[in-house]
Amino acid sequence: MREFIVEADGGSRGNPGPAGYGSVVIDAATGQTLVERAEYIGIATNNVAEYRGLLAGLYAARELDPSARVHVRMDSKLVIEQMSGRWKIKHPDMKPLATEAARVLPPEQVTYEWIPREQNKHADRLANEAMDAGKRGERWEPSTSTAELDAAAASPPSASSVPAAAPSGATSVPAAAPSGATTAAKEDADVRAARAVVSPGWAPADMGAPATFVLLRHGETPLTPQKRFSGSGGTDPSLSEVGREQAERAGAALARRGTIQHILASPLARTRETAGIVAARLGLEVTVDDGLRETDFGAWEGLTFGEVRERYPDDLNAWLADPEAEPTGGGESFAATATRIAATRDKLVAAYAGRTVLLVSHVTPIKTFVRLALGAPPESLFRMELSAAALSAVAYYADGNASVRLFNDTSHLR
Repeated sequence: MREFIVEADGGSRGNPGPAGYGSVVIDAATGQTLVERAEYIGIATNNVAEYRGLLAGLYAARELDPSARVHVRMDSKLVIEQMSGRWKIKHPDMKPLATEAARVLPPEQVTYEWIPREQNKHADRLANEAMDAGKRGERWEPSTSTAELDAAAASPPSASSVPAAAPSGATSVPAAAPSGATTAAKEDADVRAARAVVSPGWAPADMGAPATFVLLRHGETPLTPQKRFSGSGGTDPSLSEVGREQAERAGAALARRGTIQHILASPLARTRETAGIVAARLGLEVTVDDGLRETDFGAWEGLTFGEVRERYPDDLNAWLADPEAEPTGGGESFAATATRIAATRDKLVAAYAGRTVLLVSHVTPIKTFVRLALGAPPESLFRMELSAAALSAVAYYADGNASVRLFNDTSHLR
């Protein structure tokens, strides 16, 4: 019985936004790429694109040999866990796709394995090529594959170890590897074959790559140096000239790191402007999420701490002592902010499992992300310093645990 490896991926620039998928079918015995598939699918979410990539790979494998055993490898924890039957499928957009995927081949012929994103470069590149082609209004056409590029980087190419480029029909079926294949190529084939027969469930639990949130506070506004309350209920100021420079520096630093895959921002002007500047450096689009907005400080908006103490001493003292207390005039309590941020966190962790996402937000939401990750009490918010345009980071794993990896980094501003 033949054995294939299907590697698939999908992406959305906006989530939902312009989306595409990529799929590769590999001969498990030789490690050779048999089929490449990619397509721009219009506006969709990451998860829909990932499922579409899975479907394309399964159908391609069935076309090659409907009796073959297929081992699916993806960096989408959600798709792998749902198709393995360990996670329930609740989202209405996912159910029909998962049902269709389960019917392409008999279930006993297909196994699933989660892999880190860096091991899924071939499918990831195809998905990005498809999205790029869609942006130009073109259909995806195959180019030099990631597998070929990786092989070229590892050793000098030879006629016996590098398959020919696929024709414009988006399918490539090279001949079997000749007996003169290099030792390195044979070893690579052995590794791929070994991976293909691994049965999920026999190894220790693998939490997989976490959803990593890089938290960027917006750049300065005219109110920032004066330390005035500036929440979601105030004048909604834009960035100052200094703030725009800070955003440029943050964007340059993030571009050098090269790990950001998506950008989300609070709906307020200063965060959208900061996110837009960074997005221009990274070549990404910005998705606005209302859950990332700053706390509403009610009647305190635009005032300094001293002015609030002078005008509303009792309300201020209550606010400092009790997370349930609201600012004067019906603002948002720290407890209400924490509830909102926790809900936003859970939603985004599910949507971006295994991915690195930049969240452009404000002082209170970012401190709250960190506080909740640490399991710290509400009063810890008053013991954190968070500068304008500072970077922080929290990673969230599938078992619910979180790890704070960075806080208030301003090295890029110096």
